[in-house]
Amino acid sequence: MKSKAKVQVMPEREGAIATHLQKILQLLGEDPSREGLVKTPHRFEGALRYLTSGYESNLGQIVNGALFSVKCDEMVIVKNIEFFSMCEHHLLPFFGKVHIAYLPKDRVIGLSKLPRIVDMFARRLQLQERMTQQIAEAVSEVVSPRGVGVLCEAQHFCMMMRGVEKQHSGTVTSTMLGSFRKNKATRDEFLSLVRG
Repeated sequence: MKSKAKVQVMPEREGAIATHLQKILQLLGEDPSREGLVKTPHRFEGALRYLTSGYESNLGQIVNGALFSVKCDEMVIVKNIEFFSMCEHHLLPFFGKVHIAYLPKDRVIGLSKLPRIVDMFARRLQLQERMTQQIAEAVSEVVSPRGVGVLCEAQHFCMMMRGVEKQHSGTVTSTMLGSFRKNKATRDEFLSLVRG
Protein backbone atom coordinates (compact mmCIF):
# COMPACT_ATOMS: atom_id res chain seq x y z
CA MET A 1 0.00 0.00 0.00
CA LYS A 2 1.36 3.41 -0.99
CA SER A 3 1.87 5.75 1.96
CA LYS A 4 0.80 9.36 1.63
CA ALA A 5 3.36 11.95 2.65
CA LYS A 6 2.15 14.57 5.07
CA VAL A 7 1.79 17.96 3.42
CA GLN A 8 4.08 20.55 5.02
CA VAL A 9 2.11 23.45 6.52
CA MET A 10 3.49 26.69 7.96
CA PRO A 11 2.93 26.61 11.74
CA GLU A 12 0.78 29.75 11.71
CA ARG A 13 -1.61 28.10 9.25
CA GLU A 14 -1.91 24.77 11.07
CA GLY A 15 -5.51 24.24 12.20
CA ALA A 16 -6.87 27.38 10.50
CA ILE A 17 -9.08 25.46 8.06
CA ALA A 18 -10.31 23.17 10.86
CA THR A 19 -11.38 26.19 12.92
CA HIS A 20 -13.43 27.56 10.01
CA LEU A 21 -14.96 24.15 9.30
CA GLN A 22 -16.24 23.93 12.88
CA LYS A 23 -18.15 27.16 12.25
CA ILE A 24 -19.44 25.85 8.92
CA LEU A 25 -20.72 22.68 10.61
CA GLN A 26 -22.60 24.83 13.13
CA LEU A 27 -24.08 26.95 10.31
CA LEU A 28 -25.32 23.72 8.69
CA GLY A 29 -27.16 22.91 11.93
CA GLU A 30 -24.70 20.28 13.13
CA ASP A 31 -23.07 19.89 16.53
CA PRO A 32 -19.28 19.82 15.98
CA SER A 33 -18.81 18.43 19.49
CA ARG A 34 -20.72 15.20 18.85
CA GLU A 35 -18.62 12.04 18.73
CA GLY A 36 -18.66 11.51 14.97
CA LEU A 37 -17.66 15.10 14.20
CA VAL A 38 -15.13 15.95 16.93
CA LYS A 39 -12.10 15.14 14.75
CA THR A 40 -13.75 15.85 11.38
CA PRO A 41 -12.48 19.44 11.03
CA HIS A 42 -8.85 18.32 11.45
CA ARG A 43 -9.31 15.32 9.15
CA PHE A 44 -10.94 17.60 6.58
CA GLU A 45 -8.05 20.07 6.78
CA GLY A 46 -5.51 17.29 6.22
CA ALA A 47 -7.48 15.91 3.28
CA LEU A 48 -7.98 19.33 1.71
CA ARG A 49 -4.31 20.21 2.04
CA TYR A 50 -3.37 16.90 0.36
CA LEU A 51 -5.95 17.35 -2.42
CA THR A 52 -4.57 20.82 -3.16
CA SER A 53 -0.88 19.97 -2.69
CA GLY A 54 -0.26 20.71 -6.37
CA TYR A 55 0.16 24.37 -5.46
CA GLU A 56 3.36 23.40 -3.65
CA SER A 57 4.68 21.31 -6.56
CA ASN A 58 7.40 22.52 -8.89
CA LEU A 59 7.82 21.26 -12.45
CA GLY A 60 11.62 21.25 -12.21
CA GLN A 61 11.57 19.16 -9.03
CA ILE A 62 9.07 16.73 -10.54
CA VAL A 63 11.14 16.16 -13.69
CA ASN A 64 14.34 16.08 -11.63
CA GLY A 65 16.60 15.75 -14.68
CA ALA A 66 14.79 12.69 -16.06
CA LEU A 67 15.30 13.78 -19.67
CA PHE A 68 17.22 11.49 -21.99
CA SER A 69 18.80 12.12 -25.39
CA VAL A 70 17.52 9.58 -27.88
CA LYS A 71 17.00 9.27 -31.59
CA CYS A 72 13.27 8.67 -31.64
CA ASP A 73 10.82 10.31 -33.98
CA GLU A 74 7.79 8.13 -33.29
CA MET A 75 4.91 9.02 -31.01
CA VAL A 76 5.25 8.32 -27.29
CA ILE A 77 1.94 7.78 -25.49
CA VAL A 78 1.06 7.19 -21.85
CA LYS A 79 -2.60 6.21 -21.59
CA ASN A 80 -5.12 5.96 -18.77
CA ILE A 81 -3.38 8.13 -16.17
CA GLU A 82 -5.94 8.25 -13.37
CA PHE A 83 -6.51 11.55 -11.63
CA PHE A 84 -8.72 13.11 -8.98
CA SER A 85 -9.27 16.84 -8.76
CA MET A 86 -11.69 19.38 -7.31
CA CYS A 87 -13.89 21.69 -9.32
CA GLU A 88 -13.21 25.29 -8.38
CA HIS A 89 -16.87 26.25 -8.79
CA HIS A 90 -18.40 23.95 -6.16
CA LEU A 91 -15.38 22.33 -4.46
CA LEU A 92 -16.71 18.94 -5.51
CA PRO A 93 -14.51 16.21 -6.98
CA PHE A 94 -14.06 15.38 -10.61
CA PHE A 95 -12.07 12.37 -11.70
CA GLY A 96 -11.09 10.39 -14.74
CA LYS A 97 -8.18 9.59 -17.03
CA VAL A 98 -5.62 11.61 -18.94
CA HIS A 99 -3.87 10.39 -22.08
CA ILE A 100 -0.63 12.14 -23.07
CA ALA A 101 1.28 11.82 -26.34
CA TYR A 102 4.26 13.66 -27.72
CA LEU A 103 6.53 13.52 -30.74
CA PRO A 104 10.14 13.68 -29.51
CA LYS A 105 12.62 15.93 -31.26
CA ASP A 106 15.87 14.81 -29.64
CA ARG A 107 14.95 13.75 -26.11
CA VAL A 108 12.37 11.86 -24.09
CA ILE A 109 11.14 12.20 -20.51
CA GLY A 110 11.07 9.40 -17.94
CA LEU A 111 7.62 7.83 -18.29
CA SER A 112 6.80 8.06 -14.57
CA LYS A 113 7.17 11.84 -14.76
CA LEU A 114 4.05 12.25 -16.92
CA PRO A 115 1.63 10.98 -14.22
CA ARG A 116 3.44 13.22 -11.72
CA ILE A 117 2.85 16.22 -13.98
CA VAL A 118 -0.84 15.27 -14.16
CA ASP A 119 -1.00 15.09 -10.35
CA MET A 120 0.68 18.47 -9.98
CA PHE A 121 -2.14 20.15 -11.89
CA ALA A 122 -4.97 17.87 -10.71
CA ARG A 123 -4.18 18.57 -7.05
CA ARG A 124 -5.40 22.14 -7.29
CA LEU A 125 -8.81 23.75 -7.48
CA GLN A 126 -9.37 23.26 -11.18
CA LEU A 127 -11.36 23.40 -14.35
CA GLN A 128 -10.93 20.37 -16.58
CA GLU A 129 -10.34 22.61 -19.60
CA ARG A 130 -7.54 24.53 -17.86
CA MET A 131 -5.95 21.39 -16.43
CA THR A 132 -5.77 19.77 -19.87
CA GLN A 133 -4.06 22.87 -21.29
CA GLN A 134 -1.63 23.13 -18.37
CA ILE A 135 -0.54 19.50 -18.72
CA ALA A 136 0.12 19.92 -22.46
CA GLU A 137 2.06 23.16 -21.95
CA ALA A 138 4.16 21.63 -19.15
CA VAL A 139 5.14 18.62 -21.29
CA SER A 140 5.96 20.95 -24.18
CA GLU A 141 8.06 23.20 -21.93
CA VAL A 142 10.06 20.35 -20.43
CA VAL A 143 10.59 18.06 -23.43
CA SER A 144 10.55 20.59 -26.31
CA PRO A 145 8.97 18.02 -28.62
CA ARG A 146 7.63 18.53 -32.15
CA GLY A 147 4.13 18.31 -30.72
CA VAL A 148 2.01 17.32 -27.72
CA GLY A 149 -1.51 15.92 -27.48
CA VAL A 150 -3.47 15.61 -24.24
CA LEU A 151 -6.94 14.09 -23.95
CA CYS A 152 -8.79 14.20 -20.63
CA GLU A 153 -11.97 12.23 -19.88
CA ALA A 154 -13.74 12.98 -16.61
CA GLN A 155 -16.90 12.73 -14.56
CA HIS A 156 -17.90 15.67 -12.37
CA PHE A 157 -19.70 15.33 -9.06
CA CYS A 158 -21.07 18.87 -9.53
CA MET A 159 -23.10 17.40 -12.43
CA MET A 160 -23.78 14.03 -10.76
CA MET A 161 -24.78 15.03 -7.22
CA ARG A 162 -26.42 18.42 -7.72
CA GLY A 163 -27.89 20.59 -10.44
CA VAL A 164 -28.78 18.43 -13.45
CA GLU A 165 -27.95 15.18 -11.55
CA LYS A 166 -26.74 13.26 -14.60
CA GLN A 167 -24.76 10.32 -13.21
CA HIS A 168 -23.62 8.89 -16.54
CA SER A 169 -22.45 12.07 -18.23
CA GLY A 170 -18.80 12.55 -19.08
CA THR A 171 -16.71 15.46 -20.24
CA VAL A 172 -13.86 15.18 -22.75
CA THR A 173 -11.31 17.94 -23.28
CA SER A 174 -8.23 18.01 -25.46
CA THR A 175 -5.26 20.21 -26.14
CA MET A 176 -3.16 19.76 -29.25
CA LEU A 177 0.14 21.61 -29.67
CA GLY A 178 2.64 21.69 -32.53
CA SER A 179 2.35 18.75 -34.94
CA PHE A 180 -0.78 17.50 -33.19
CA ARG A 181 -2.56 20.75 -34.01
CA LYS A 182 -1.15 21.21 -37.52
CA ASN A 183 -1.22 17.63 -38.81
CA LYS A 184 -4.56 15.79 -38.97
CA ALA A 185 -2.85 12.43 -39.51
CA THR A 186 -0.83 12.83 -36.31
CA ARG A 187 -3.93 13.86 -34.38
CA ASP A 188 -5.95 10.94 -35.80
CA GLU A 189 -3.18 8.46 -34.95
CA PHE A 190 -3.14 9.68 -31.35
CA LEU A 191 -6.90 9.48 -30.96
CA SER A 192 -7.11 6.02 -32.54
CA LEU A 193 -4.30 4.67 -30.31
CA VAL A 194 -5.95 6.09 -27.20
CA ARG A 195 -9.33 4.61 -28.07
CA GLY A 196 -7.94 1.34 -29.46
